[in-house]
Amino acid sequence: MITGLLMACVGLWAVWLGGAAYVALIFLIAGVLVWELAMMLGGSLNRAIGLGAGMIASLYVAELLPPSFALPILFLPAFLGMVMLTQKREKYLPFALLISFAAYGLLVHRETFGFVWMTWLVLVVVATDVAGYVAGRLIGGPKFWPRVSPKKTWSGTVAGWIAAACVGYAYMLQTTAGAGIIGISIALAFASQLGDLAESALKRHVGVKDSSRLLPGHGGVFDRFDGMIGAAALLLLVESVTSFPPQ
Repeated sequence: MITGLLMACVGLWAVWLGGAAYVALIFLIAGVLVWELAMMLGGSLNRAIGLGAGMIASLYVAELLPPSFALPILFLPAFLGMVMLTQKREKYLPFALLISFAAYGLLVHRETFGFVWMTWLVLVVVATDVAGYVAGRLIGGPKFWPRVSPKKTWSGTVAGWIAAACVGYAYMLQTTAGAGIIGISIALAFASQLGDLAESALKRHVGVKDSSRLLPGHGGVFDRFDGMIGAAALLLLVESVTSFPPQ
């Protein structure tokens, strides 16, 4: 509980401030995520640290460039891992790409749409996760994908969609956004759940319970941000093909 409270306080503080504090937090999280990913896949400590540093450096350069020139930079951390890792490189590539584009998406989203819409994204992911957990425990029922994630149920999955829709509806009432925000919120709930499942599948494949032991009682940073990675990566795509927030 203490770890969770501290994470929430630091995260909300950085989101509220924006600017350098928020950017630094995103850089740090992305770097740690890649470090955890490389360590889970059997990379040495030095190479894992190097890959994490490479992710931070790539995001720093991408943040300085116009989006058209930033896009190729975001691919570099994934290709760097293909060179530096000696095993399970095919597992590293898609996750590194997701982390890179999700982190960049979080930077763009906060800078472009401000604190209100950043909190919307956070609330969608948190509501999806919390509603899924509560409904799964109280209702139970058929498992969603027992071989990958034995504790996830269909009731919890659907509850996550409903909770995300409720967040979208609340923002529709309180902002100028139209009903489309409800659909986008549900889509982000899907992406958040898929991010969670993808990380569960990876951990099961490599035979680990937690991505690391950095966060007491929570496992690793990847264990806490897997849903946000999926949602943020999808949101970057949504904002490139639709008018956001939808009217």
